[in-house]
Parts: sequence; C-alpha cells; structure tokens
Amino acid sequence: MIQIDSYNFAGKKAIIRVDFNVPLNKQTFEVTDDTRIRGAVKTIKKVLSDGGSAILMSHLGRPDGKPQDKYSLKHAVSSIEKNLGLKIKFAPDCMGDDTKKIASELKAGEVLLLENLRFYEEEEGKPYSLADDATDEQKKAAKTKVKESQKNFVKQLASYANCYVNDAFGTAHRAHASTALIAEQFPGNSMFGYLIESELKAMDKVLKQADKPFTAIMGGAKVSDKILLIENLLNRVDNLIIGGGMTYTFIKAQGGKIGKSLCEEDKLELALEILKKAKEKGVNVYLPVDAVNADAFDANANTQLSAIDKTPDGWMGLDIGSESIKILSKVIEGSKTILWNGPMGVFEMEKFAAGTSAIALAVAKATEKGAFSLVGGGDSVAAVNKMKLADKISYVSTGGGAMLEYMEGKELPGIKTIRG
Repeated sequence: MIQIDSYNFAGKKAIIRVDFNVPLNKQTFEVTDDTRIRGAVKTIKKVLSDGGSAILMSHLGRPDGKPQDKYSLKHAVSSIEKNLGLKIKFAPDCMGDDTKKIASELKAGEVLLLENLRFYEEEEGKPYSLADDATDEQKKAAKTKVKESQKNFVKQLASYANCYVNDAFGTAHRAHASTALIAEQFPGNSMFGYLIESELKAMDKVLKQADKPFTAIMGGAKVSDKILLIENLLNRVDNLIIGGGMTYTFIKAQGGKIGKSLCEEDKLELALEILKKAKEKGVNVYLPVDAVNADAFDANANTQLSAIDKTPDGWMGLDIGSESIKILSKVIEGSKTILWNGPMGVFEMEKFAAGTSAIALAVAKATEKGAFSLVGGGDSVAAVNKMKLADKISYVSTGGGAMLEYMEGKELPGIKTIRG
C-alpha cells in the first residue's frame, strides 16, 4: 500500500476526497466550525509542496441529487482559503466540460474545489424509483442503469487527475463513488491522506495495542445504537462505563424506577445479556448511581437529584449526578487506555452538561498522566472542544459513523478499496 509521505506529487494533479461537510450559519452561510477543513490542510499542503496541484471534492449536507444553494460548497471557500493561506479556484459543478477545462488548466501549486458531489445521484448510487409492482427484470435493469451511470460519473472525476487521495474518514463507511469506486481508476496511484492515516493508527492502537487498564465510556440515547460496539469491546476492555439515555434501559432491566426517562422497552433482555457477558469476561461495568432529573425535556425545567434507580414518577433523568461523577472520574483517571463515545446527559442544555463536561476533564487528566485517549462522536467531541481540551486528548476523531463501524469490527468500503 502506498504511503502519502513517500509519494512524490511533483507535476501531478491529485484528486483528493476531503470531508468538508461543515456546519454553516443559517443566515449568512458562513462556516461555524472549521475542524474538518483544518484536518485536511496537511494533506493538501504535502501535494502543493511537492510541486503538484490539488483538486478537492466533497459533499455538503443531503441535497438528494439536486443542486441547492444552501448546500453549495462555495460557502466553504473563504474558510478553506483562510486555513490554507492561499486563494483557491472553485468549479460551480463537479461534472461537465467547463469543470474539465478548469481542471486541465490547473497549475502546480494551485487548488481547485469542485461543487458538491451529492448534487448528482450517482455519488451515492441511489436506485431509480420503481413502481411497487415492478418485475424482477425491471429491477435488474434499474440496477444496471445505476451502475452504468455511476461508472461514467467516476470516470469523469478520475479524468481530472493522475492520482487519488482519500482523506475523508467521516465518509469512509459509505460505498459511494468518490470514496469506494474512484480508487479503482488509479491502480498504483491511490493512497490515504494524513487524516485517515492518523484516524486508523489511533483506532488500531485502541483495538489492537491497548495498555491496561482499558476503559470504554459509552454514552448517548440508545443501547441499540451502540450494541455492536459494546459487544466488540467486551473482549478487550477492563472497564465499561455506561451513561446517557441508554443508562435507563439497563436500570429498568434490573428492576429500578426510571420515571419518564428514556428507555428502549424492547432492549431490556439485551441489557441484561450485556451485563451477564461482561461478568463472564471479567469486565467491570459502571452505571451511574445518581442523576439530575427534570420535570420536562426543557432547558428551563425544574430539576432535582435522586438515586439512579429511584427516579420519581413524572420526572426524567437528563444528566449524571455528583456522586456518579466522582466514581466514574476515579475509574477514568486510573486508566491507561480510554475510548469515549457519547455524552453522559443532554449536553446541549447547560443545566444538564455538568456530567459530560466532568468526563471530558477526567479523560484529559488521565491523558496528562500518560494514558492514550481516543474521543469520537459529535457530542463527546463538542464537549472536548467547548472546554478547550482537544490538545489534552491523544486523538479526537473526525468520523462519527465511520469510527463506530470501524470499532465494531466492520470493513469500511473507503478503507478496503485502498488497503486491499
């Protein structure tokens, strides 16, 4: 497999799949968080410093194959220029003769950003809509049509460049044209960018080379969202901390009172099964012991503290309590490897952010003492960034769904096509 560090881009045009699916201000369309753009800078600069040119392609939002101004990547241009420290060219389409001309005239040291890939259905390979009574023959013909149009889409993208770099970890779990198919057009000239390389290195360290004790912190709303990850981790971790809304499925399964707290009624047996498996494998499971409850799912709701398994009727648990923070922080700070995915409460509401913030601080303290920490997932990353602790964490992942699937043990299409 080719390594980007040893590849010479001199005189070459590199088409780079970046993940510029960034949040925009709804009124001004300015980029409000440039983390993903900053993550791609090292790869782009490597191409330019070698004497090559870079053609950037990405998606933004979910335009469902139709051009829409609010999803135009033109809104990201100024942020990209600011981070790269140079002016870039923008193609108002990712297809067509005009775009091909702009790409062909690109000089060494220049950067071209293509318009949103998802303005074309071919990027995601969405099937053509068929009538409910469509015959097998019609379905087969529709699939063939999709594959053919995707093939043409990929060929045109590939025609702009001499080599391909995938640096969009956030979409590596999608079998899309720009992540899984285009690499085949560049045999011997496709590779990962620095961002994906660092993501894979961090995750492989946690999965394959974790120092003990290894603690996994799983938060979020639903057990069903994390079940595959939890089951994979039970073979690796020493400690499993469970927080967030999924806590209450475990508490109710064990006979506790949860009031109006979130609960997956159809996952109660699954929760008990996880606890049983953990015990059999010698994994210590830590559930919160107390909670901050609210009388409504509202930022201004009345609050009170109770034992986690004694939530009063009409109340719901929206954050972990002070005793839980003490216990869980002690476990985290005594760990040598830490994986954190998912918040401890409704982090977006200030009243219920204390638990998640405390966990972020504990992870940072453990890292300072020599632990390797990997944080991924929107709210976990948001907590780390809000508290300005990103530089005190070993690795902050840019990929939510991709990170989850990789840690679950799944093969990601965007990784497989290059790794082989």
